[in-house]
Amino acid sequence: MAHPVRRADSRHATPHDGRHDRPLARADRLTRTLKVLLLALLAISVALPTAYTTFIHSERSIIIGAHEATVHPDFSNYARIDFGAVLPQVRLPAEAPLGIGVDIRLGDSEVSDLNKLVARDAVIASQPQGEIAAVRSQVVSMAIDAALRGLGVALLALLIAILGWKAIGRRRRRALWAAARHPNRGQKIGAASVAVLTMVALALVATPERPRSEDIAWVPIGTIFPLLPADPVLDHVEIAEGASTSGSKAIVEGALSTYRDSVSFYGKLAEQAESVTVRTPLKGETTALVVTDRHDNIGMDPVARAIADRAQATMLIDLGDDTSSGQAWETFSLNSLAREFRGFEIVSVAGNHDTGPTVSKQMKDKDFAVLDGKPITVDGVRFLGSSDPRSSGLTAGYNGNESDNIAAIKSQDTELTASACDDGGVNVIAVHSPSSAKQAAASGCADLVLSGHLHRQVGPTVVAGTNGRSTTTLSTGSTGGAVYAFALGSKLRRSAQVTIVTFDDGVPVGLQPVTFEPGGIITVADYAPINASPRATQE
Repeated sequence: MAHPVRRADSRHATPHDGRHDRPLARADRLTRTLKVLLLALLAISVALPTAYTTFIHSERSIIIGAHEATVHPDFSNYARIDFGAVLPQVRLPAEAPLGIGVDIRLGDSEVSDLNKLVARDAVIASQPQGEIAAVRSQVVSMAIDAALRGLGVALLALLIAILGWKAIGRRRRRALWAAARHPNRGQKIGAASVAVLTMVALALVATPERPRSEDIAWVPIGTIFPLLPADPVLDHVEIAEGASTSGSKAIVEGALSTYRDSVSFYGKLAEQAESVTVRTPLKGETTALVVTDRHDNIGMDPVARAIADRAQATMLIDLGDDTSSGQAWETFSLNSLAREFRGFEIVSVAGNHDTGPTVSKQMKDKDFAVLDGKPITVDGVRFLGSSDPRSSGLTAGYNGNESDNIAAIKSQDTELTASACDDGGVNVIAVHSPSSAKQAAASGCADLVLSGHLHRQVGPTVVAGTNGRSTTTLSTGSTGGAVYAFALGSKLRRSAQVTIVTFDDGVPVGLQPVTFEPGGIITVADYAPINASPRATQE
C-alpha cells in the first residue's frame, strides 16, 4: 500500500532571504557592464580612425581674396598658404584646438598682372578677419562631416556586432570562449594575424593621401626682410626659405609695403573713429548705420563699425555696390562686411555693379535681409526696396542699351511706388540709385528714401508728397571712397561717408552723416531731425 506523500509544513520551512540571488544579480550586472564597455570600445575604435582619416583627406574649394583656392585641413597647428611656384610659401600659427591647421593653395585669379595681384592680396590681408572666418567655416564644416561619418560607421559596426552576437547563440559562444581560454598554436597564430592585419588596416586608412613636405626651411619673415617694422601679425609669420623667396623678393617687399600702409592708414582712422562724438539714441530710440558703394574697400569696414558702436547702432543698411564687378572673386568684400557687423540686423540691396546672382546669393547666404520689392519689417522698421536692375562692369557706361536701363529704373520706381502706397506703413525705402525712387518719394507714401550710387552726399531734402505727406530723401557718399568703381587700396582715394539714421518706434526721426577725408580727418555733420508724418505700420 502506497503511503501518502506528506506536504512540507510551511511553518518549518527555511525562509528565502535572497542572499543566494545577490551574487547572480551582481554577475549579471557585471556582464552587462562589460558588454556595454566592449561595445563602446568597438564604437570608439571604429569612429575615431574613420573621422580622422575623413577629416585629413577632406578638401574644399573656396574663394579667398582674389583667388580660387583649395582648403585642406591637417594637424600641423599652422595655417600654411601656398601662392604657387613664383611666390614663397608662408605660414603662421593657426591657434586652433587639437592642433588643427590648414593648407591653403591659391589658384587662378581674374587679375593677370602679378604685381597688381600681389598688391591686391596685400590690401585684403590687412583686413583678414572676413577671409579667416570663411576658411574657419569650411574647416568646421569638414570636421562636422568627418564626425558624422565616423558616427555612422560606428553605428554600423555596433549593429553588425550585436547581430553577429545574437546569430552565434549562447551555446556556440560558450564553446568559443572555452576554446579561447586554452587556445592551440594555430588559434594563437590566427588571433595574432587578425590583430596585426587590423592594426595595419587602421594605419593605412589613417595615412594621408599626400604626404606633407617636411624639408622646407621655415624662417621668421623678419630674417628675410630685416627692415620690416614690428607688426602683431607679421611678427608670427614664417616664410619658406628657398629659390622662390630670393627670386620674388622685390614683389614681396612691395606687397609688405602695401600691407603696412593699409594697416597703418585704416588702423589709425578706426582708432580716431572710436573717439568721435555723434548723437546717441534717446530712451525708446534705435539707430542704424548706412553704408553704400564700398567697392571692395574692406579697409573701411572697421572704421564704419567704430562709428556704429559710437552711435549705439544695432542695424546696418547696405545700399549696394559692395563690389566693383560682381564677380565671384570679390566674395572677400561681403565676407568682411558680414564679419565686421556680426550680430547686427543687416538690410541690403545690390547695386548696379553687383546685381549679378553671385552677390545677391552671398548676401542671402550670410543672412542679410535682401529687399525684393515687398515691404518687410526688420527690428520694428518697415522697409521697402529692391536691387538695382542694371548691371555694369568696369567699362564706361552700362552694359546693354542705355534706353533699356532707363526703362528698367522707371519700372522699378513705379513698382516701388505702388507697393509703398498699397502698404501704407512704409518707413524707409532703400534703393541703390536715387533715380529708382523719385516717383516713390514724390508720392509721400514713405517717411524716408535712402540711396547711394552718386558717390557724393545729396540731401537731406524734404519732398512734399501728392498725398499731403512729406518724404525725406538722402543719398550717402561712397563708404569706400570710390573713384568710379574702384576703391580697394592701401588708403582712401577720395572722401568716404556713412550715415547714422535714428528711429523712434520704427519711424525715422533723424540723420547724421559722417565723412572721412583721405588725410585722415573725420567730420561729423549736425544731426538733422526728420518730421515724419504719422503712418499706420502694417505687419
